[in-house]
Amino acid sequence: MLRRHAKIIRLIEIAGEVSGRKKLQKMVYIGKHLNIDFDERYEFHMYGPYSEELTLRVDELCNMGFLDEQVESKGAIHMYRYTLNPSGRDFLRFQEVEFGRGELAIRRMNEENSRFLELVSTILYFNHLPYEEMVGKIFTFKSKQRYTEEEIQKGQAFVEELKHLMQGDKDDAPLM
Repeated sequence: MLRRHAKIIRLIEIAGEVSGRKKLQKMVYIGKHLNIDFDERYEFHMYGPYSEELTLRVDELCNMGFLDEQVESKGAIHMYRYTLNPSGRDFLRFQEVEFGRGELAIRRMNEENSRFLELVSTILYFNHLPYEEMVGKIFTFKSKQRYTEEEIQKGQAFVEELKHLMQGDKDDAPLM
């Protein structure tokens, strides 16, 4: 049971800090598509792919005292930041969670904002469709975000960049 929790803690340890619940949701979803070992099930939701399981796990980790959740309120908007605390680090010492080259992808995803990761996760959600149909779905379901075709192409290029990070060169040194 706690192995799934440990994977989320490890992601946050690698990232250092994750700003936003939506961003965390998208990082895990994209990670799953890159074959990083996450178990959460996703459904399409208002902000793209969403996992109720992940939301519950993060709440449990905060309640158990393994993650710190800081809330910043800006009017009606609440922004959540997640960081690992000493109890979470101690817990991880007893868990074997290795993402291999996935660590590079996690760090790279964390450099992007949640709006962009929402687009990338939506691209991946509809990646089984022909390009024009996928673009149409994004324009329809994400009309409030006002994504452009150029942003969609950047999102696809980002997916390819992440896949390249995951593959790496055969001569690369192992990750530490």
